[in-house]
Amino acid sequence: MHRNFRVSFSFQRLLDFLPRTSHPRFVCLREMSKIADQNPLALSKKVIEPIVYPTIRKDEAVEDTFHGTQLKDVYRWLEDPDSTETQVFVTSQNNISRPFLENCNEWKKINSKLTKLWNYAKYGCPMQHGKYYYYFMNTGLQNQSVMYQQTSLSGESKEFLDPNQLSDDGTIALAQKSFSDDGSFMAYGLSESGSDWIKILIRNTETGKDLDEILNKVKFSEISWTKDNKGFFYCRYPEQSGKTDGSETSQNEHQKLYYHRLGESQDKDTLVVEFPEEPNWRIQSVVSDCGKYLILAIVKDCRDNIVYFADLEPGKAISSKLNTKKVVEKFEADYDYITNEGSKVYFRTNKSAPNYQVIIIDFEKPEENNWETLIAEHKTDVLDWVRCVDEDKLLLCYIRDVKTVLQANCLRTGKLLREFDLEIGTIVGTSGEKKYSEIFYNFSSFLSPGVIYQFDFKTPEQPPKVFREIKLNLEGFSRENYIVEQIFYKSKDGTKVPMFIIRTKRDTIKPRPCLLYGYGGFNISMLPCFGLSGLMFIDTFDGVLAYPNLRGGGEYGEKWHNGGRLLNKQNVFDDFQAAAEYLIDNNYTSKDRLVIQGGSNGGLLVGTCINQRPDLFGAAVAQVGVMDMLRFHKFTIGHAWCSDYGNPSEKEHFENLYKFSPLHNVHTPSSNEEEYPSTLILTADHDDRVSPLHSFKFTAALQDAVRNSKYQKNPLLLRVYTKAGHGAGKPTSKKIEEATDILTFMSKSLNVDTINLKDEQ
Repeated sequence: MHRNFRVSFSFQRLLDFLPRTSHPRFVCLREMSKIADQNPLALSKKVIEPIVYPTIRKDEAVEDTFHGTQLKDVYRWLEDPDSTETQVFVTSQNNISRPFLENCNEWKKINSKLTKLWNYAKYGCPMQHGKYYYYFMNTGLQNQSVMYQQTSLSGESKEFLDPNQLSDDGTIALAQKSFSDDGSFMAYGLSESGSDWIKILIRNTETGKDLDEILNKVKFSEISWTKDNKGFFYCRYPEQSGKTDGSETSQNEHQKLYYHRLGESQDKDTLVVEFPEEPNWRIQSVVSDCGKYLILAIVKDCRDNIVYFADLEPGKAISSKLNTKKVVEKFEADYDYITNEGSKVYFRTNKSAPNYQVIIIDFEKPEENNWETLIAEHKTDVLDWVRCVDEDKLLLCYIRDVKTVLQANCLRTGKLLREFDLEIGTIVGTSGEKKYSEIFYNFSSFLSPGVIYQFDFKTPEQPPKVFREIKLNLEGFSRENYIVEQIFYKSKDGTKVPMFIIRTKRDTIKPRPCLLYGYGGFNISMLPCFGLSGLMFIDTFDGVLAYPNLRGGGEYGEKWHNGGRLLNKQNVFDDFQAAAEYLIDNNYTSKDRLVIQGGSNGGLLVGTCINQRPDLFGAAVAQVGVMDMLRFHKFTIGHAWCSDYGNPSEKEHFENLYKFSPLHNVHTPSSNEEEYPSTLILTADHDDRVSPLHSFKFTAALQDAVRNSKYQKNPLLLRVYTKAGHGAGKPTSKKIEEATDILTFMSKSLNVDTINLKDEQ
């Protein structure tokens, strides 16, 4: 999910705080399949039995006043995950949804086929640290990828870290890692059951053994080593009452930065930076490439940061708070550290550049009037990330009309040195550091799981070579049998929105089952990427996939982002609904064959759209969605999302949020046109990013609203997974289970027969 490269405290790091599932940028096609056979799809005669929903208590006494408006919150009691009543609610919902999904032939067949298709070797980019190379590999169905170590790229590999050995069910995952400068130690974070909480351990890379110390209470933290290899900076939260296993809902406040020395227990760590007057600030730290500076990016939400730095004196022990100096004082732009040459520090920023540029700030004279522009903002392309390699090269990745562009520029002059030839797709992983001339990048597309390329700046005359191609274990699959097209459609206000459509080449365009997936938020770009479940949707249902790049994302820079956040959030919903109308009007699908899907912020998208346009969709899948827009900021890291959603404590934002909040806009159907589409709501008990309470309350409101409506025949289901979180670190077995549930639900809800789906053992 996360890229293998370090972007210090860049916007990519902010993704750790966003409401999302697996990285939306890479979610596009969720896994893969064979070509469909030639038989035309026939309408099914399936009949879904009416569902009797459990009676859910309403507490009419709970009432809030927002800027003079009184609102009842009758399902407030579902915010307590540990109460017996909430547990009974979860059990009663699973007792409906699980039999609905699993007690049918489709579930078993889809699960069998998905398991077979998932079983191919997956690789990450090689990474050099000290005298060893490392890479991740999954043989196919391992719950977690294994980290391997080798002395050379052609040398023998040995297991270095296997998370599968840490739990029987694969629910302990490697969440992050950071090597000491000389490569002799690796600090790594482990998460359990999908929680954002991690514990940090330290492994000797020579012996493969862990040191004795374990660091706890860590969340949303960098691991930044000092250049003497004696320790590292990390962030942790204070002790709090109650549990911290990912199933709690309490807010995360008062993060502090500590320095840990190797060989010492956590209670001896030194507190180096804190901001007691700012409980919601989070500290992102990086030790500069030269080792002289500790650079801090302070964030309070999911956009913009201020910048501090502290001098690190070589040879001097870090035993007290550091003296920090402020470089950027206002929260008005993003600043991502790239590298530095002495006191001249390079940043990627959108300060006065909505598409981002590279600037130089001299820490000896940091006033803004002394800043220099090294690489100016491109007129149309968005600078997605930058890293320094081979001492004096900058590797830059741009987004051009929702496709990746990779190039190298000179660190000293900013001059373009070379462009890398890429097809339509996305770089989903890179590795390379300033001290090494060699880089690797993993390129993926809708129809390719990945090709890892190797390039050495010492031999610039040699083109990048294929280091490893990730090959599917799919008999009969051919990319030539599919069409990937990018179209631009008009949204409600006339804005042109791009959308990718993937389908088989053999057919003429006619109404088919269609999966429309969306996100639209937090400056995140949804780029062309590979996935199994998406192409299995085409294969099994003779379907079409559609991925619109909604406003609120980062596909066209900060202007595109601003067009879909705060008071402009309705534009995101309009864009999504306009995409559905385009697909219907252009004969790709019909309303009864159109299913929408989204996760996290995309779950909010789905929840809002089925309220606003229930007549437009045949089915909907909302994964770990933000559904209560008046209380989202009160739980875990939800307060960080106010930069995109707005703060309900402010009247203007309350009035806007109240208009589209899924929980507060549920209706009772009074006609066939107002009937909700078949809806599957998914959440997990250890999701401490978007607490499951959102899905609980929304489900309760939906089921109560339709209970006595003669017009509501479509099922409204909640599925709650156990020992799972928001998506990161999810074991393969649970990924396959969830994908099977979703595809089975789509099969039953779209009222179509499956094709190319045999009884596989």
